[in-house]
Amino acid sequence: MLRISQLKLPVTHTEEDLKKKIVHTLMCRTEAVQSYEIIKQSLDARKKPELFYVYTVDVKADNEKQLLKMLTRKKRAGNVQLHEAMPYVFPAGGNEKLKSRPVVVGCGPAGLFCAYFLAEYGYQPVLLEQGAPVEERQKDVEEFWKTGVLKPDSNVQFGEGGAGTFSDGKLNTLIKDPVGRNRKVLEIFVENGAPKDILYVNKPHIGTDILRTVIRNMREKILVWGGEIHFHTQMTEVLFTENTRRIRGIVYEDLLKKEKEEIQTETLVLAPGHSARETFAMLFGKKVPMEAKSFAVGVRAEHPQELINHSQYGDAKASLPAAAYKLTAKLPDGRGVYSFCMCPGGYVVNASSEEGYLAVNGMSYHARDSHNANSAIVVTVTPDDFESDHPLAGIAFQRELEKAAYKAGKGKIPVQRYGDFYRSVTGKEKEKTEAEVWYQGHEPCMKGAYEETDLAGIFPAKISSALVDGMEDFNKKIRGFSHPLSILSGVESRTSSPVRIVRDNHSLESVIGGLYPCGEGAGYAGGITSAAADGIKIAEKIRQKYAPFL
Repeated sequence: MLRISQLKLPVTHTEEDLKKKIVHTLMCRTEAVQSYEIIKQSLDARKKPELFYVYTVDVKADNEKQLLKMLTRKKRAGNVQLHEAMPYVFPAGGNEKLKSRPVVVGCGPAGLFCAYFLAEYGYQPVLLEQGAPVEERQKDVEEFWKTGVLKPDSNVQFGEGGAGTFSDGKLNTLIKDPVGRNRKVLEIFVENGAPKDILYVNKPHIGTDILRTVIRNMREKILVWGGEIHFHTQMTEVLFTENTRRIRGIVYEDLLKKEKEEIQTETLVLAPGHSARETFAMLFGKKVPMEAKSFAVGVRAEHPQELINHSQYGDAKASLPAAAYKLTAKLPDGRGVYSFCMCPGGYVVNASSEEGYLAVNGMSYHARDSHNANSAIVVTVTPDDFESDHPLAGIAFQRELEKAAYKAGKGKIPVQRYGDFYRSVTGKEKEKTEAEVWYQGHEPCMKGAYEETDLAGIFPAKISSALVDGMEDFNKKIRGFSHPLSILSGVESRTSSPVRIVRDNHSLESVIGGLYPCGEGAGYAGGITSAAADGIKIAEKIRQKYAPFL
């Protein structure tokens, strides 16, 4: 196989144009190209409004080695090389016999993918999720957005698929992956209903609507392969052997029947979401080693999508997807401010999971067709900001902000124009910018009721000041970003887990034998793909140690 990189074509190109470009690059006959596969597609907007797609493709062709020799001889082989595909391989099974079925707690990406692989290879996992299956969960969430009536165990944070189910469904990750887990995650998504282009676009996303279908299809396969799934089921206690401090089982509660049961297992995968605060408290009480970790807090910022499109694409007339951005700033005090979970053509959603506390998140459908772009604009906070060295101090910090947000918005999403926020923080008036035309009629795109109020009072002064400094810095990169009519809402507090459940770097187990902390909630991932890949890593460790039941 030949891999060709840096194939550049106008964004208006056709499939036939790409085929011709491949043939031209290889200097061969059209018939000599047997097939090709797009490996990567990225957008080059450096010369906007002239925009280009840049491709990497794998090509099967006649006489590949001779072709490459000819190209080398003619000094035309700079972007062509022989390539051998190295697909992901799940490891061989171990020899130790399991006395009981593995238990996976949490049905977010980490737990779902861990259970998926264990089920496929004959380990008959038991998957526990305190929330609802995705179909029921969707109804609960939409009812919450409509009425404000929150179900503590079935909401944007809890339920099948995890918090990412109600997000933009981004699948890009910065995690290096020499063995191919990230690619395997995307392939499994495609096998279960995601569009094939997520395998090659530079910044793939599914969207909340398609992601729900994928999750349901994965669930059905786990069941067909012999797995077992219990919804509305919360782990309430972990059980250890008396002398060796190994896992011997758990106690769980059926939240509908209000009944508790014990299940025996020597293999427990802990894949809680980043909002599993009761679970973290229980584990701390059982002396499971954990530590506070840094995360970020801030607001959601909404801008007209057309403003972002113009900034990223210029006056390009081609039909292009809603534009995204990624912004970072380092403040003089060393604190970082950055955009997070940017949602082109998206919605700000009420993402609360506890009565009396309010958090927001961003969400997009696959089409990304709302009239606003939104992103979290967040400030890094570290354990030094928590004013306590307690492992759960970050949770207390989050709750303090969320309680203030709930109070400020009277139970609704608190919203404020940036100009008013700027005045409240700095005592100065915010001047209008040259982007005035984009802001005519600019209103929130939100799921859930909202209330105009003062956001600055929610945060410590140093956080509010950092948010202003970040917004002003970002305006240098996207003109109009800090326009006084841009819309802020809060509080964005669930950017990542405030806790890390400590595990060994090699075995991936806690010091408590048989306990495997896993995924974003445990502190080992950040996003759908990296969490899913971590779930696969844990499944690999179980596979390498134990023989399957079948």
